Amino acid sequence: MKKSRGHKSDHGKGGGGDEAAILETEDLDFMGGMGGGGGPDPDTISLASVTAVTTNVSNKRSKPDIKMEPSAGRPVDYQVSVTIVEARQLVGLNMDPVVCVEIGDDKKYTQMKESTNCPYYNEYFVFDFHVPSDVMFDKILKLSVIHSKNLLRSGTLVGSFKLDVGTVYSQPEHQFFHKWALLSDPDDITAGCKGYIKCDIAVVGKGDNIKTPHKATETDEDDIEGNLLLPEGVPTERQWARYYVKIYRAEGLPKMNTSIMANVKKAFIGENKDLVDPYVQILFAGQRGKTSIQKSSYEPIWNEQIIFTEMFPPLCKRMKVQIRDSDKVNDVALGTHFIDLRKIANDGDKGFLPTLGPAWVNMYGSTRSYTIMDEHQDLNEGLGEGVSFRARLLVSLGVEILDTSSPEVMSSTEVKVEGVPNISESATGKVEEFFLFGAFLEATMIDRKIGDKPICFEVTIGNYGSEIDGVTKPKSSSGKKSGGDGDEEETELIHGSSDEEEEDENDLVSVSTTPPMKPVITDSQFLTLANKDQNQTGRTKLDKERLKSCMRELENIGQQAKTIRTQVKKNTVRDKIKMVQNFLQKLRFLADEPQHSIPDIYIWMMSNNKRIAYARVPSKDILYSGVEEETGKDCGKVKTIFLKLPGKKGFGAAGWTVQAKTEIYLWLGLNRQRKDFLSGLPNGFEENKMLKGPGSQSAPPISLTYMMKQIFQLRVHMYQARSLFAADSSGLSDPFARVFFSTHSQVTEVLNETLCPTWDQLMVFDNVELFGEVGELRDDPPIIVIEIYDQDTVGKAEFMGRTFAKPITKMADEHYGPPRFPPQLEYYQIYRGNCTAGEMLAAFELLQIGPHGKADLPPIDGPTDMDRGPILPVPLGIRPVLSKYRIEVLFWGLRDLKRVNLAAVDRPRVDIECAGKGVQSSLIQNYKKNPNFGTLVKMFEVDLPENELLHPPLNIRVVDCRAFGRYTLVGNHAVTTLRKFIYRATDKQANNWNTEEEIIVNYEPEPSIKKMETMVKLDSGSDAVVKIEEDEKGGKKKKRKKGGGDEVEEEEFDESMLDWWSKYFASIETLMEILKAQEAAMADAEEKEDQDISAEGGDIKPDDSPVKGKKGKGKKDKKRPGEIPEKKKHKLNELQVYPKELEKDFDNFEDWLHTFNLFRGKAGDDDDQNMADEDRIIGKFKGSLCMYKVPVSDEMQREMGFDSNMGMFQNIPTNDPINVVVRVYIIRATDLHPADINGKADPYIAIKLGKADIKDKENYLSKQLNPIFGKSFDIEATFPMDSTLTVSVYDWDLVGTDDLIGETKLDLENRYYSKHRAICGLPSKYAIHGYNVWRDPLKPTQILAKLCKEGKLDGPHYGPGGRVKVANRVFMGPTEIEDENGLKKQTDEHLALTVLKHWEDIPRVGCKLIPEHVETRPLLNPDKPGIEQGRIEMWVDMFPKDMPAPGPAIDISPRKPKKFELRVIIWNTDEVILEDDDIFTGEKSSDIFVRGWLKGQQEDKQDTDVHYHSLTGEGLFNWRFIYPFDYLQAEEKIVISKKESMFAWDETEYKIPARLNLQVWDADHFSADDFLGAIELDLNHFPRGAKTAKQCSINMVLNEQDIPMVSIFKQRRIKGWWPFLARDENDEFELTGKVEAELQLMTAEEAEKNPVGEGRNEPEPLEKPNRPDTAFLWFLMPFKAIKNLICNQYFWLTVKLVVALLLVLILGLFIYSMPGYMVKKLMGA
Repeated sequence: MKKSRGHKSDHGKGGGGDEAAILETEDLDFMGGMGGGGGPDPDTISLASVTAVTTNVSNKRSKPDIKMEPSAGRPVDYQVSVTIVEARQLVGLNMDPVVCVEIGDDKKYTQMKESTNCPYYNEYFVFDFHVPSDVMFDKILKLSVIHSKNLLRSGTLVGSFKLDVGTVYSQPEHQFFHKWALLSDPDDITAGCKGYIKCDIAVVGKGDNIKTPHKATETDEDDIEGNLLLPEGVPTERQWARYYVKIYRAEGLPKMNTSIMANVKKAFIGENKDLVDPYVQILFAGQRGKTSIQKSSYEPIWNEQIIFTEMFPPLCKRMKVQIRDSDKVNDVALGTHFIDLRKIANDGDKGFLPTLGPAWVNMYGSTRSYTIMDEHQDLNEGLGEGVSFRARLLVSLGVEILDTSSPEVMSSTEVKVEGVPNISESATGKVEEFFLFGAFLEATMIDRKIGDKPICFEVTIGNYGSEIDGVTKPKSSSGKKSGGDGDEEETELIHGSSDEEEEDENDLVSVSTTPPMKPVITDSQFLTLANKDQNQTGRTKLDKERLKSCMRELENIGQQAKTIRTQVKKNTVRDKIKMVQNFLQKLRFLADEPQHSIPDIYIWMMSNNKRIAYARVPSKDILYSGVEEETGKDCGKVKTIFLKLPGKKGFGAAGWTVQAKTEIYLWLGLNRQRKDFLSGLPNGFEENKMLKGPGSQSAPPISLTYMMKQIFQLRVHMYQARSLFAADSSGLSDPFARVFFSTHSQVTEVLNETLCPTWDQLMVFDNVELFGEVGELRDDPPIIVIEIYDQDTVGKAEFMGRTFAKPITKMADEHYGPPRFPPQLEYYQIYRGNCTAGEMLAAFELLQIGPHGKADLPPIDGPTDMDRGPILPVPLGIRPVLSKYRIEVLFWGLRDLKRVNLAAVDRPRVDIECAGKGVQSSLIQNYKKNPNFGTLVKMFEVDLPENELLHPPLNIRVVDCRAFGRYTLVGNHAVTTLRKFIYRATDKQANNWNTEEEIIVNYEPEPSIKKMETMVKLDSGSDAVVKIEEDEKGGKKKKRKKGGGDEVEEEEFDESMLDWWSKYFASIETLMEILKAQEAAMADAEEKEDQDISAEGGDIKPDDSPVKGKKGKGKKDKKRPGEIPEKKKHKLNELQVYPKELEKDFDNFEDWLHTFNLFRGKAGDDDDQNMADEDRIIGKFKGSLCMYKVPVSDEMQREMGFDSNMGMFQNIPTNDPINVVVRVYIIRATDLHPADINGKADPYIAIKLGKADIKDKENYLSKQLNPIFGKSFDIEATFPMDSTLTVSVYDWDLVGTDDLIGETKLDLENRYYSKHRAICGLPSKYAIHGYNVWRDPLKPTQILAKLCKEGKLDGPHYGPGGRVKVANRVFMGPTEIEDENGLKKQTDEHLALTVLKHWEDIPRVGCKLIPEHVETRPLLNPDKPGIEQGRIEMWVDMFPKDMPAPGPAIDISPRKPKKFELRVIIWNTDEVILEDDDIFTGEKSSDIFVRGWLKGQQEDKQDTDVHYHSLTGEGLFNWRFIYPFDYLQAEEKIVISKKESMFAWDETEYKIPARLNLQVWDADHFSADDFLGAIELDLNHFPRGAKTAKQCSINMVLNEQDIPMVSIFKQRRIKGWWPFLARDENDEFELTGKVEAELQLMTAEEAEKNPVGEGRNEPEPLEKPNRPDTAFLWFLMPFKAIKNLICNQYFWLTVKLVVALLLVLILGLFIYSMPGYMVKKLMGA
């Protein structure tokens, strides 16, 4: 028999670690092996996987990997949502900007905003992807601003910003919220910032939930620099840099299409050339660079460098380097390598820029044999784990930061390719001979399909040892079974030949064909290969820098670890563990060597010359070093390796079965160090050399013969398993377990129809032969593999999961007894692919059979009363100790049952079973009429283990009783842990509430987190406290909110003005404050940790630091919320805004009534199983459980005493049908998923409860993604029939059906019956009129009386002086109330309300009662499971019909915007820059006019008349603009309703900030007018105008913080001078003029009473400006103009003209008079 090798559970790719107790040994073991630069993969330890590795760790074995399936390469759903809020400071004059959002190849555009440099969009875009995560995270997200884009032209790019999706995903909450992206121009890197875009970006994968920070009013002026869109730790000023990637040469490329094409070529041309034309392509930050193509070359030499210009640090994590084969038809990738920039740089103070190499990088991909259609082509593109070596490439990378100010810098960012000189041979180190030795000890678990054919194994490293292109021919093995790392050698194995090893197929028998006592022969292979040595010459810059930074990091971690150890206290353990995990992550990150140039080892199993399955061993794990600590963690150890299917075949169920399990010993090192290569093998072998004679010493053996063997008996105690995978359509499985050990395997019995089998079976493996020394086997026995299958009547058993275990070993000479024996049962985590699929409870012992045979072994003593034939039960010492428990079951009812086999469920019954005993509910006679059970409580007794951890699961099954005695299984649920249902007597509190003394509850000294209590404190007349608080806080608050504080104070609150929305907005602000405070406190806490880990008590006073009181979270929060009410003069009563579903804060309202989901159908094979489970839910069972030991103690007897039928379930209401009025308030929805092509949606609400189905279709809101509904709906319902309320948001469509955007479901029944009293939230104050009117039909006194009665409490007793006593607690509070007319009267309601708000302090029955609230619920769409489609804010009130009728619903209809009129009078301008040169007079002048509009209403822009020919920049206008607008005061937004386009069906409502734009222009008669300057005033917050033109300066706009700010809504009328600005050539702001204006704001009513005319028209006309005459001078004084023309401008021209005229005149006169003179002369007159 072969020597078998076992193995400890895994630490490789996916999971290991024991339960917390044993974690340490594992981890230490890990650190030990790390020195060589190879820790395991980053996602290693999941605490969940529980392995039984408690034995001491031997050094001869490494650990296998439980998780089989590669997670990379499988496509998943992602949703990227981008909100473009606005842009600011865009560079350019008077532009029409559009923002383009681009992810990969998808582009979406915002609308165009006209003539503005700070457009406001508030548009939301959603991109959906279904791609593998690596591809997703490498996609580049690009935001760019384009100027004046329209249908005909693409527009000009102003600037862009890019980052990769992975950067967003690695942010906390996977999002950037309200951050400013800095735009830069890729074509001109010297230009600097081109503007900013404010945006939110979120990336959601399946099952991520995004916490949207509540969108409060955007009053806080945005501090752009402080909120740049950059990840933590990236400097705000990023510089441009050049990235130089040098590509030198490649080796070992695979042969491409040599087969067919080559023969054709040969036939025609007679030459046989290599047909691969490689080039290298690099993708980085959305840009692509290529080298030249080297024709027909397997060892191409490029010597080229590709230069990228990109910001540094880049927001793209990886650079993708790909060797591609150029082809006329299409280029294919030969191999891909990713350079992770974070690993080759360090951003610390002593850090270094990214640098790499020159070094060889290895590329892996599909198999090397060429086929026309390569099925694994994806692997070459870098998706998934490569299955063989493809090539290696010599590259180097360097980064140089550019100084953009220097003139010789090229300003464009195009990718450039240049040649570089050849690299010296020594640059990569000298070439060394390496030696790889491998010995296959055994191969078992070979898949049945190939098990009976000849099998050989191939081991390759790089191209060495490969069959196709073997580079050297290593000495190879003779034809042994595990053979063939041979190079060209096929080993024919005849099944059953004499030296064939025994092979274990994956079935139940072990076929042994060897004569039993023949010594075992094990094959070995070895290869030598050349590689580089990391000696001095080969040290690259990166090696030196990493060495330094690793040393620094390790010292740092060491220091921190020391301090941590000193201060682990009980309450800080969790945080400390978190910190230690951070260390672990850091160490893993450091351990990953980016320049690892030795290729990985591949082991392929071949059958019939076909490659079947492979395993990849990282070479760093088996690299030998003379220094013990530096050796790879698996070097010279026997490793259990599971072979898996390559590529996509390995996805899903096919990839989960083990193709083969090999025990292999590997050693890789320099040839000169090879003397030790056998030292790690288990002892007791002889080497068989190939040749005898001299020199044979150094030659490696071709096989090893083991002489020593030990015989063992393995006992496997399989007790039970739980939460297994549901493999059958009934939602159950028929599980059995198969146990493999060495070459033996056995199965347990099959248990039908259960997910929680209790096998209770002992399996004995007799005469297991193991080879090696006794001591080694004791410390490090081989591994046991347990696989769980589902037995099917037809077809083969289906795989359900696998786990590994190690037995506890007892040698013949050891005593069988404590502490190690008998072994303890332990839980083992079962994996199916990458997912956990249940746990198994078992124990394993390996007992050596000594010289006296089996007589020495401990006897097997099981309980003998069980007659199970040959099956042995688990023996007594190991099986758990049982005691008697009583389980009481509360049967309430069944809900939401779906159809089963097309028939509706009519008469269901519930069966409860636990550990073989059980109880059945009564039958529901007619499910449709009443789905509740008639008998509420039943109980049964059962024997359960004493140890709670070992309790078996409890199974709940629902069956439908059909006609003729047939039963159909409807669904089932397994309660895996009963711990929360164990009844524990309340002795601690018992003495507390029996005492007679009074406890006075005083809520004065500190306002606590909840706003409610704060109000109580404020009302209790403790002015002093309030005042102090106010002084302390006032200053801080004002600073932080920049004026937010003053506004509130100035506003005079008028009760009648307040409505529900005032309360809501105030509450949201509070929520924001609390969240901010929490964040700050968290940050503080972390800061404190970092600063000084030792100052644990935190003896810093809260007021020591002016910025933040650095006192952990509690104190701070308690101070913060107190702020706002004080600011608001205690006027506003607030409600509680829950940023999530209400039930999340109240444990799903399962305080006594639990909901169990019933499953049916086969579980999905999805990566993320709980997501797929939603489709399997077929209904719900409502009820509860209670278990306790019997006999019962007296105290419990007393508790139960009231009604023995109900057992422990006392005080439970009856479950008869009950009629209720349900009032649903829907406030608003946020971030809805766009449903129409225009990127918007037309949402409306639909509500379904039982038979009521309300669709509010006619009130849809056009083109809104953040609609405010503000509606309430009343529905009558009957519990239990109508218990689930579904609120959905639909998208209205003119044509076709309306689409569902998303829906949320509420379980009203649990709320109704919950003792948290969720039927109607308690307001913070009791009022009988006004916006805060009490809306519950019961007054606080009635509610209190009822609660006291139900809880059998003494009270309430109202005493004088505002006191009330309940049980032994006394509460204080006010006793007066005002009615509408302001009369005061006495009342106890305030007192009662105070008690109710502190009900959780009442002994025994206390619990928190639900306050008046708004809950935020995510909307989900069944088509896109797990991805939020938006959120809805709402709340539900329920009023039972048998109580007094409730009052009318609160009016929460959206506030109607108030109509206002803004009147702007432009009086004068001054110092406007002069644009025109006068052609006649030559003076600089401008024809000035002013244009103005309110943001968003460009079409209503108004112009003044033109002040012509202003020579000084002065313009007189006296011109009035009038802008009517609708304004929402609470949100500080203008509301505009307009049609989006000519074809729009209806008007769309927009909300935009109230901003007035004024621009100054120069009018031109014939050409376009010239833009001179502009100013934008935010009407809520703008600088107060200067008194005179002199005092008006550019600083009024640029340094806003120093200037007093005003709001037109407060001041109503304001006059002053404001500057006009424009940008000059250098993008600096310059002053281009000043305007004197008067702004007056009136409400529409005031404006009607007091009308005025536009311009200078009636009524109330403004007088005509007295403009100086200079404007028309050249009309009036032509001479002056002419003089100017002649004397100044055209002087010489005039002179020339005059001279020429004179000449012409003379000539003309001459010609004219010539004939006369001639005649005279001739006549002689």
